Amino acid sequence: MFKKILIANRGEIALRIIRTCREMGIKTVAVYSTADKDSLHVKFADEAVCIGPPPSKDSYLNIPNIIAACEITNADAIHPGYGFLSENSKFSRICQKHNIKFIGATPEQIDAMGDKSNAKDTMLKAEVPCVPGSAGLLADAEQAKGIAIEIGYPVIIKATAGGGGRGMRIVWKEEELAGHYESASKEAEAAFGNGAMYMEKYIEEPRHIEIQIAGDQYGKVCHLSERDCSIQRRHQKLMEETPSPFMTPELRERMGEAAIKAGLAVAYEGVGTVEFLVDKYRNFYFMEMNTRIQVEHPITEEVIDYDLIREQILIAAGVPISGKNYYPQLHAIECRINAEDPFNGFRPSPGRITTLHTPGGHGVRIDSHIYAGYTIPPNYDSMIAKVITMAQTREEAIMKMSRALGEFVVEGVKTTIPFHLRLMKDEKFLKGDYTTKFMESFDLKE
Repeated sequence: MFKKILIANRGEIALRIIRTCREMGIKTVAVYSTADKDSLHVKFADEAVCIGPPPSKDSYLNIPNIIAACEITNADAIHPGYGFLSENSKFSRICQKHNIKFIGATPEQIDAMGDKSNAKDTMLKAEVPCVPGSAGLLADAEQAKGIAIEIGYPVIIKATAGGGGRGMRIVWKEEELAGHYESASKEAEAAFGNGAMYMEKYIEEPRHIEIQIAGDQYGKVCHLSERDCSIQRRHQKLMEETPSPFMTPELRERMGEAAIKAGLAVAYEGVGTVEFLVDKYRNFYFMEMNTRIQVEHPITEEVIDYDLIREQILIAAGVPISGKNYYPQLHAIECRINAEDPFNGFRPSPGRITTLHTPGGHGVRIDSHIYAGYTIPPNYDSMIAKVITMAQTREEAIMKMSRALGEFVVEGVKTTIPFHLRLMKDEKFLKGDYTTKFMESFDLKE
């Protein structure tokens, strides 16, 4: 087992990893930018090393500084959390060269699944259902037009190196295609240094349902059931729940089997997530695989009583998994609390938290790194907390969430708490009747 783990991340996920390490008797090293010197993850770790100024490229994405921090503290493993370097095969490879265990996928697995076009080819060979589209990357807009005629409009053009909705365009008719192709490619080139594109049939109003998997170093893969992530804005998730209100036992089995096939196809090592689009007829299609821990992992932990961070560490240390699949025993909901103004286009609201009161009680979990007096820096993602509730039924979990959100007081900055309070009372949400288009008709007047 590892003696000391460096956490190459910040905020709530860094604190989350530190807590599990402490329970396992493992020492921790926090890294931080000068903007994060007062963050809780810095205070709670056994050691802390400043790795640069506020911009991510100079700190949390600065591989030489992170490796140097690992070496001066004698850490024998690095946990990357999510975001930043968590799916960076170059970083995983450099860790290998320095005899530091990267707690996550191997460089080869990250490369296989990180490039969306390669990932789709791999899934097709593994007989995982995929959305009809181009066989590999598009040469140009003319080739895209020919394929669009074959599969039928609407289509979606995607950057192979894309993420967060960038380098992605929906095309409803042929005369729009060339312009959208060019603008999406330019956006992807600017954001990711790669303007290569591929195309798929656009699935209208789908559910976004993902399957949690775990794989060990000995070729075994299991699934831990689903999370419904359909409520999102600009491809950014706002709320997640498990089990999905759209799920059936038969669909869960089929999607679970497909996710295991996906993991076996790349000999997956670690904890990961296979994401699917599910249409109204419950046909599902592979979308992508995230080779890291997800923001929404706590709801899975709560419904099956399973510490996913602990599992990541054990797998990285060479401990085999049981190989059995897990199914939800409770219902759990997660609301992402961001420092944003939901009544002003979700505009970021960094600043000093003057007053803070977090909710508690049976079935309520808060994952957060904030405290009264903490200043939210403007340099990073605006998520400041996750509220997770769990109960015997979906109705109880929703009522518990409404109660918890009503107790949650954050003053000094705007937050998305009012949005989530309204969501918990929305008629369509209460019926479980929502898709990825939900936010387009949601009333956000103050």
